[in-house]
Amino acid sequence: MSFSCGFVGLPNVGKSTLFNALSKGGAEAANFPFCTIEPNTGIASVPDPRLKVLAELEHSGRIVPSSLKFIDIAGLVRGASQGQGLGNQFLGHIRNVDAIAHVVRLFDDGDIVRVEGAGAPANDLEIIETELMLSDLEMLEKRRDRASKLARSNDPDSKHEFELLKEFTASLAEGKIPEYDREDAKTCQLVASFGMLCDKPAFICANIGEDQIGDNWKKATGAAELIDYAARRNMEIVPVCAKLEEELSSLSPEEAAEFMRELGIEESGLDHVVRTGYRLLDYITFFTAGPMESRAWTVTRGALAPEAAGKIHTDMQRGFIRMETVSYDDLVACGSWAKAQAAGKLRIEGKEYVVQDGDVIHVRFSV
Repeated sequence: MSFSCGFVGLPNVGKSTLFNALSKGGAEAANFPFCTIEPNTGIASVPDPRLKVLAELEHSGRIVPSSLKFIDIAGLVRGASQGQGLGNQFLGHIRNVDAIAHVVRLFDDGDIVRVEGAGAPANDLEIIETELMLSDLEMLEKRRDRASKLARSNDPDSKHEFELLKEFTASLAEGKIPEYDREDAKTCQLVASFGMLCDKPAFICANIGEDQIGDNWKKATGAAELIDYAARRNMEIVPVCAKLEEELSSLSPEEAAEFMRELGIEESGLDHVVRTGYRLLDYITFFTAGPMESRAWTVTRGALAPEAAGKIHTDMQRGFIRMETVSYDDLVACGSWAKAQAAGKLRIEGKEYVVQDGDVIHVRFSV
């Protein structure tokens, strides 16, 4: 998949520690600003318990989960949009990701410098979002000035773009994220061409201390203000203890599971982070399963059968004939592909079929 999610935040909030735990990428993590300059890239598996069940049913030789790319982007500072702290370079890195994970600091550690002083995670997040909007404003003002000349030709598309850019720049100048009709495909396509930072799908990673696991993080200094800020921005908060997750990542799966049981943790915070990023971009999972391997594949919700087939191999999309499909629930209930077929649960789908989450498929093709 081409999906990438960028860890964004002020310096010293734990982005690189979180990244190291997520991808075992070995990014440098130190107690000074701009420790990370060039973005680090790592791959994380998408947790899905269905895959193990399918592998057991089919006696698969190996299991291959789907994966997402995460990027550790250097810390921004106030004034980044005007070039402070290598801001322009870092903003460019953010522009290249598909989604943003805003990392804010809720843990308390006097040995780690807070760039903006006393703990106020909502204020830290507002600084970052303001810098993103200011960068967008500068970019869109230039595009608006160019579009104004084309709009004089009375071309409907040019006039629409110019009017939209006028609305967007006015909103950004007032410190507001632009709103538009997300049901209008033409408008959405035009907005996507703007490449705005503040319009990217985003969620909040609240980096908590080991004493704040569970619901205790909500009692941390600044947590109430952060929850209120997230509600106003319609953003999900994922609490994760980066320090603990880094420790878990150094253990074997069995040791990590035992450690989590001792702490009363049902799911790794990082698994929650990955699933949130996956869901944020409206991705779904379909499967292929057999004696050789059981594998999870990712497509955007609404994808048609040939596109899903193309994820497996481009020849399958090019020479697509049909797709044999059984839902995960039906396959598990029946106990095998053959029994599902005998029970009438196997479906033959054509090129117009919209792939559903949990479909287990076999593609027929000819090239």
